[in-house]
Amino acid sequence: MTTAVSIASNALLRLGADPINSFDEADTFGDNIDRTRIASNLWPTVRRQVLRSHPWNCAVKRVLLSPDVTPPAFGYRQRFQIPSDWLRTVAVGERPGEFCDYVTEGGFLLSNDDAVLLTYIFDNDNPATYDATMVGVMEAAMAAALAYPVTKSTTLAAELSAELRSMMASARALDSQDDPPQTLGDYPLLRSRFGAMGRFG
Repeated sequence: MTTAVSIASNALLRLGADPINSFDEADTFGDNIDRTRIASNLWPTVRRQVLRSHPWNCAVKRVLLSPDVTPPAFGYRQRFQIPSDWLRTVAVGERPGEFCDYVTEGGFLLSNDDAVLLTYIFDNDNPATYDATMVGVMEAAMAAALAYPVTKSTTLAAELSAELRSMMASARALDSQDDPPQTLGDYPLLRSRFGAMGRFG
């Protein structure tokens, strides 16, 4: 079963470093670098960056939001609490591409509607639910993030970052093929999947 530790461990193996058995090991590599601590610290950030970069099928949720008791001071009639595991909005409304006037501010979604249908990317922290392609992307992303802290090689770090960008493009395309043809391209994130998306775009 794929776990966060197995992903980090495989990433370290790509760097020629010894694997780890848990995020609690008191283990070191090279000049007293705590590989375990570095991997443990980087994993949540790397995971969220990869998840946020594309509406992966394993990381999309749909929820019906009810308005908060306190409305916005002005501009919109209602505000809705964004779920705590929210990473990025995929769509607001029942159908992809449906227009809905809204903004997100300070953990809330503001709208004039009395209820909001929200499709969003959530922080899926259970790697057992990732498919093989996404596991590969996560391992590559961790290897790129760990490259310099573990090896001190800027050349290797740059090479792994370039490899990750190429892998991400292929993985996004493959993940999107699981959707019905009539929905492909409707989501803003799908339309821009090969555009600039931070360090992973």
